[in-house]
Parts: sequence; C-alpha cells; structure tokens
Amino acid sequence: MMRGLGELESTIMDRMWARRRPASVRDVLEDLRQERTIAYTTVMTVMDKLHTKGLLKRRPVGRAYVYEPVASKEAYTADLMRSALAGSGNQAATLVHFLERLTPEEAAALEAALQVYPHRGGRA
Repeated sequence: MMRGLGELESTIMDRMWARRRPASVRDVLEDLRQERTIAYTTVMTVMDKLHTKGLLKRRPVGRAYVYEPVASKEAYTADLMRSALAGSGNQAATLVHFLERLTPEEAAALEAALQVYPHRGGRA
C-alpha cells in the first residue's frame, strides 16, 4: 500500500509542485527559510529520500543536483486514492462511505470529472 508523506516531505513536494520548474536544494531551502529555521542538510536529506521514493527525479548540475517532480500533485493524489481503495478489503463499501462524506463542492467536482472521463467496458 502506498504511504502518504511526512510533514516536511509534504511541504517540500508542495513547493516543488508550485514551482513548476527544476530546483536545487538551495532553492528549496531559501523558500522554506521564509517561514522556518531549517538546515541545508535536512532539506538535502529529505529531497534525497523523495528521490529514492520515486517522487523527485534529479540531474547533476555542477557539484549539486537539480530536482523536479516525477508526476503532478494530482497524479500523486490519485495514486494515493487508488492505493487506499485497493487496500480497503471491500471496495464497494469503501466507495459508498467515500461518497457519503463528499461535500457539495467535492460531489460537483466528481460529477464534472465523470462527464469528461471516457466510459470503459462498453457501458454507455
């Protein structure tokens, strides 16, 4: 089952997704330091772990790496949702509980998504 991210991992990924361009550890560090005190080595370690987990890809530039997300935030979230559903034991019951808890805005977003998603399995 796919796991969610820790707090700092999530914060760094949110920054990387928002950037929409490659970033070095120093770039992310400077961004994070606007809100908190944090060490370069901490950011470097977390970004390396995110790379190991397959969420960030990297390429060497000089003596450092430049990182970028492997997938969009929406694609990552969809993978988490599928993983949770797959591990639920009773997918139909899980989906019913999920639907019961949707806000009106979430229900509208689901309806809009179903309108643009192509039907599969020969169903109309």
